[in-house]
Amino acid sequence: MKVQKFEGFTPATIQFLQDLGENNYKEWFEAHRDVYEKELVLPFKALITALTPAMYAIDTRFEFRPHRVLSRIYRDTRFSHNKDPYKNRLWMTFQRPVPDWENYPGFFMELSSEGYQYGMGLYAAKKQIMEDFRERVTFNAEYFKSITKELTGKRKFQVEGELYKRPLKNDLEDYFQDWMQRKTVWIWKSYPIGEEVFNEKILRKLEDDFTAMKNLYNFFLDE
Repeated sequence: MKVQKFEGFTPATIQFLQDLGENNYKEWFEAHRDVYEKELVLPFKALITALTPAMYAIDTRFEFRPHRVLSRIYRDTRFSHNKDPYKNRLWMTFQRPVPDWENYPGFFMELSSEGYQYGMGLYAAKKQIMEDFRERVTFNAEYFKSITKELTGKRKFQVEGELYKRPLKNDLEDYFQDWMQRKTVWIWKSYPIGEEVFNEKILRKLEDDFTAMKNLYNFFLDE
């Protein structure tokens, strides 16, 4: 499948995702597979390709092959309470292709019929990885604050991740507690479907915000 230049998604992209949510069975999907390939897969792969130079500048060891960066539409129903055969959203993930991927930070962007969201962080890191992260924050508090305050301030990213039921003791000021009290941690933001989805503006938006997260990515990576 030849990758085209990214010029935005189309109204047909959003319509397909909405229709799939209402017709989540094999017969309907197979009858509309050409729409899926043309309006969802092709522009997503084009977006991945267009983003690759910016992401390469962040980490040369990311997985860049579009078919590996892009998620599958098929749901693995063996481990899900939701038995619908297809996901009604698609996402891309820039991350190192390593066996213990849970312990490495990654960038993502997800698209559904309702909107899109994107961010970066540690989504399922093991306990020791998070303990090491909190220790680095403690000993490099001012630097950590300097690389995150614009992200959670002007850029309006939200800090997310499962909170501990009992707060972890530390001597840091309130600013840091949103980061310190989580079992895993990432930042993200979401938007409703807007005109930027249908042109190159969403590409520029992702390039700008992902690049702004480079220092935090390296802090998570600790290399």
